[in-house]
Amino acid sequence: MSSLTGATVLITGGTGTFGQSVAKKLLAQTKVGKIVIYSRDEKKQYDMSQIYKNKKLSFVIGDIRDRNSTINALSGVDFVFHAAALKQVPSCEYHPIEAVKTNILGTENVLYASSINNVKKVVVLSTDKAAYPVNAMGCSKLMMEKIMISYSRISNQNTIYCGVRYGNVLFSRGSVIPLFLRQAIQQEDLTITHEKMTRFLMPLQDAIDLVIYTLEHGSTGDIYVKKAQAGTIVDLAQACIKLTNSSSNLRYIGIRPGEKLHETLATSEELARAEDKGNYWRITASNENYQDEFFEGDKSLENIKPFDSLHAHQINVNEIVSLIKDLEEMKNFQ
Repeated sequence: MSSLTGATVLITGGTGTFGQSVAKKLLAQTKVGKIVIYSRDEKKQYDMSQIYKNKKLSFVIGDIRDRNSTINALSGVDFVFHAAALKQVPSCEYHPIEAVKTNILGTENVLYASSINNVKKVVVLSTDKAAYPVNAMGCSKLMMEKIMISYSRISNQNTIYCGVRYGNVLFSRGSVIPLFLRQAIQQEDLTITHEKMTRFLMPLQDAIDLVIYTLEHGSTGDIYVKKAQAGTIVDLAQACIKLTNSSSNLRYIGIRPGEKLHETLATSEELARAEDKGNYWRITASNENYQDEFFEGDKSLENIKPFDSLHAHQINVNEIVSLIKDLEEMKNFQ
């Protein structure tokens, strides 16, 4: 990551799970000049400063909903990881306008601020829920992607705009694993939404690797997708029971508003024009006039299946146990 040598990197929502982890990686494995943590939570910023105690870390209080604040924060910044978002499906479902303010309008503020500050590259973080969206959170993240692609077409040529899309990050904020582990340790029933529900299961390190790869290789308008593995919610719950030697049972409570039975990381339409990069797909965006856009892969759409959590490589209970045991976050439950 020679491009980061001496560079200033800003992370929106930098006190979150991703922000802290990528900051730790950059401090340990690169010669980054400065990392700016931009968020609105002063308590988390203070805690983070006490944990890392690194002079390369800088903390800026602000909100991506505030355009002027965001413009000022990005002054002198070389690279941006845009991780700030409302991520919880139920809260976005019941308060959709708040998802619009943060995930859509807030993103536009970040991209605009990047443009006028001549940031070299911006990587926006999206979710599998943006593919064939059925809930407010997914819709807002899809619009985030579309705004990023729009900026790649119309903004100055000094800034590269690209993004990533990944599924459930294990142990991230809102992840079901800490809930399952607590329920299992306390010998409570593990609450399952639906016995056939599947989800992509991605270790945090895989998400960080995807974002770093995109920072290094992404062209403007690109969205990179990890070819992730998946599993059933039932197997995930059984793995948590096995990990804790619990005698807990499973209790089915029904699907929450806005939830899908299976998630999709890449649609058929996207895969028809995607480039296979081994562990990733590179979904390209045409920068031609939209009236003249045609993709060669359109004719073969009927033969292309979406990449969803039902048809992705499924890992079993024992494999999930091994995966969770290897996670650093598991230390909190041992």
